Amino acid sequence: MATQRKWLVWRVAVFLAALAPLVFWSWQVANNAAGPEPGRYLLLNIGIGGLWMLLLTLSLTPLTKLTRWKGFALIRRQLGLWTLAYATLHMLSYALFILGLNWALLGSEIVKRPYIIVGMIALIGLSVLGATSNKWSMKRLGKRWKPLHKFSYLILSLVLLHFFWVVRADMSEWAMYAAIAALIMATRLPPFARSLPKLRYRLSRT
Repeated sequence: MATQRKWLVWRVAVFLAALAPLVFWSWQVANNAAGPEPGRYLLLNIGIGGLWMLLLTLSLTPLTKLTRWKGFALIRRQLGLWTLAYATLHMLSYALFILGLNWALLGSEIVKRPYIIVGMIALIGLSVLGATSNKWSMKRLGKRWKPLHKFSYLILSLVLLHFFWVVRADMSEWAMYAAIAALIMATRLPPFARSLPKLRYRLSRT
C-alpha cells in the first residue's frame, strides 16, 4: 500500500509538472504579457513544449537501463500521452489563431508552408502510438507492439524537420534540440545500449 501511494504521488507530481507550462502561458495571455500576438505566442510555445515532452519520453528508456529505477518506466506512458496532448493543442492553436477555423485557407497555407504536412504526419503518428499504448493493445499486438512504437524515433525526426522549417532564421535553438535528439537516438544503437549496464556498474562503484 505504501509503495502504491508513493507511485501515485509520483504520477501526480509529473501530471502537475506537465500541466504547469500550459497554465503559465495561459496566464501570460490573460494578463497581456504574451506580446502583440498572443495566438502565435501560444502556438510556438506549445509546439516547443511538445518537443520537450517527446524528448523526455524517449530519454526514459536509456535512463531506466542506466539506473534501474522503476519510476522512469512508470511514467513513460504518462509523458507519452502528454506529448500527444501538447501536439494536439499545437494543432488546435494553429487552426484557431492562424486559420481562424476557416478550413478553406488550409490548401493555400500548405502550399506556402509545406512543414504543416510534416507536422500533421507526426501528429497522426503520435495519435497511433497513444491509442496503442495501453495494456489491451500490447496484448493484441504481441510482438508487433515494440516495432510499432519504435516509430517514435521517426516521429521525432519529423518533429525536428517541422521545427527546422519554422525557425530557419535562428538555428541555435534547433541545433540544441537536434543534439539532444541525436544523443537519445544513439543510446538505442547496439554498441551504446550494451555499454549502459557497464556505465551503471562504474557509477555504482564511485
